[in-house]
Amino acid sequence: MNRLHNTFWLVALLPGLIGCNGPNSDHGDSAKDNHGEAVEIEPSKGPNRGRLLTDGDFVLELAIFETGVPPEFRVWVTDAGEPVLPQDVSVHATLTRLGDVKDEISFDVQDDFLRGDTVIYEPHSFIVSIEATHLGSTHRWQYDNFEGRTRIGADVAEAFQLETDNAGPATINETISVYGRVVPNTEKVSFITARFDGVVQSVDVSIGDTVRRGQKLATVESNESLKPYALSAPIAGIVTERNANPGEQTGGRRLFKIMDTSTVWAEFAVFPSNRSRVTAGSSVAIDAADGDLKRTGVIDRLNPVAEANQSILARVVLDNSNGALVPGMYLTGEIQIAEHPVSLAVKRTGLQAFRDFTVVYAQIGDEYEVRMLDLGRQDGEWIEVLGGLDPGTRYVTTNSYLIKADIEKSGASHDH
Repeated sequence: MNRLHNTFWLVALLPGLIGCNGPNSDHGDSAKDNHGEAVEIEPSKGPNRGRLLTDGDFVLELAIFETGVPPEFRVWVTDAGEPVLPQDVSVHATLTRLGDVKDEISFDVQDDFLRGDTVIYEPHSFIVSIEATHLGSTHRWQYDNFEGRTRIGADVAEAFQLETDNAGPATINETISVYGRVVPNTEKVSFITARFDGVVQSVDVSIGDTVRRGQKLATVESNESLKPYALSAPIAGIVTERNANPGEQTGGRRLFKIMDTSTVWAEFAVFPSNRSRVTAGSSVAIDAADGDLKRTGVIDRLNPVAEANQSILARVVLDNSNGALVPGMYLTGEIQIAEHPVSLAVKRTGLQAFRDFTVVYAQIGDEYEVRMLDLGRQDGEWIEVLGGLDPGTRYVTTNSYLIKADIEKSGASHDH
């Protein structure tokens, strides 16, 4: 069974496999439907669209507010249906995140509500513990507010071929995109003429034939000595021109052209805006225009004469012993012009979209959770992380789309 077929069945079995491995994190209360299946019940909402927490007649409304400000908690309180002055209530919240990281939040009076003193950073995924004191009585609540989180056992992770790595330093290669084509290596092209003019008696090769060095190409009878002599190939290669047929006079003209295609040149156009940043020795990642070629090389020379479009041709010598590079083939290239060491980066293969964010999935034990990233410079393999991820965090680098699929299946909400 091939890998594509395996992946298809893994995706098909994903809900069942993960469901058997352990429950997903709760996002609210649950009940049973008519078939005995657990269904989620949305928490009650208050007039400020916050979550209502009740203890008898004492009701606390807790909302995440982020209009015009970084996300923060706000609290409104009623007792027996009547508003409670915010200065008469003391509130403290603890957010316990994945990995037992705790955020402690105190509240200050502002207008008719209590305002948290800590930014609620993404993801908004944590166990919320609230303690409120009013008129000598203390009220406590705790609930799960999970998003972008799932649990996958080691055996299932292995079946899904999930791969992980620790986020850390990397080198971002800055490149410029260029376009070009394959041309013959003109240092390995030979033009054959007759040493002594005469009549062509026989021709032993045709266009497209591969010849070895010293192989006979034709026989010519000299006009002076009337003796026949052989024209031989001075190099090994492919016959690309034949201008000789039996009975013709050689007439001093070029009779054959042989091209050694064991190496070819890739010539790329470098325009004036980038000319000062490209030098001989610069690395180039090369691909065919159809994306079916992966080669690397270095710039051997820069043509000192500008083309009609004012570009300069940058030459890369490429091995072509397998004959895959055909003169005239169009190419694309990425020329490396700088290296930027960065303190924190992740592999691009691990990136996924989540809500309006680009994320990776952090792994802690058998749980996986989104990390919203603030991104910087990037290349084909790495992308710099400016915020949203702690150095050393273990994250999914391969098949992270399976984590995303399970989280989307679970309906993880962004509850404010």
